[in-house]
Parts: sequence; structure tokens; C-alpha cells
Amino acid sequence: MTSSFLPLITQIDHNFLDRNGSGLPVPPGIPARSQWLHEEAPYAILAHGTGADPYFIYANQFALSCFKYGIAELLQLPSRLSAASQDRSERERLLQDVTLHGIAYNYSGPRVDKYGHTFTIYDGVVWRLSRPDGSPSGQAALFWNSERERPAWYRGIR
Repeated sequence: MTSSFLPLITQIDHNFLDRNGSGLPVPPGIPARSQWLHEEAPYAILAHGTGADPYFIYANQFALSCFKYGIAELLQLPSRLSAASQDRSERERLLQDVTLHGIAYNYSGPRVDKYGHTFTIYDGVVWRLSRPDGSPSGQAALFWNSERERPAWYRGIR
């Protein structure tokens, strides 16, 4: 794992715990939690920063495989481009809900990869990120790329 992502995935996980009451889903007995979330999680974890048109600041390996970008490419991408133009207003409504309420559950919808191919995300959770001092630092998302298929250890969220 690129060590520069360790503090960020740790912050994303802690913010999820603060908003959800439990950390990101991980099988029992994982000693290097942040590394597992970055390299081996069977679901996507993404985050974007703050601003009027925020850029991605994080993606785990699973998210990169869904969107078909390398990490350097994705970190130069405004997060709005993860949805096709006709789907961006729905995405924006979701992000506004997260801004107001801190977390949103059970989102499914279309996304678009680097090559313009559409795929569907399932059981999405989006939550507000904050720094240790409480100031906003962006939003993060978790999603699955299959409607029903989950690992045996997964017990759901919430």
C-alpha cells in the first residue's frame, strides 16, 4: 500500500464509524485494517474533497477497477465526472442530502467509467468527512458492483 494513503483511509474509516456507529466492513481477524481496506476490500471506497467542483482525493483498488482509472488519473478528476451528464442532478441531490444529514444509505444508480461505459453501483453509502478539529474535508462513498453478491463475513451496514 502506498503509505501516503494510510492516513486518509484511516480518516475515512473513522468518519464512517462516527456517522454510522461501526467502522467500514472488514472480515474478522484482519490485522492491518487500513491496508486491507485499500488493497483487498470487495467494495469500492472513494472520497472527494471540498469546493464547488471537488476532485477525488482517494480511491481504493476496487474503486479503481470499477472506474478503470489509474490512481494518478482519478486524483485529477472532478468527482462529478463519475456520473454521466444525465445522471449528475440525482448525484448532486444525494450529496446535498449528505451535507445536511451527515450520511445517506441505500443508494443505487448509474456511474460511468473512463471509457464512457455505464455500470451500476449498489447499496451505496455516502458520508461527510471531517478533520479532527471538526472542519469539513469532503465526502466519502462505499458501494458494491453487484446487486446481491456479498462475502460470507459481510453482515450489512447499519
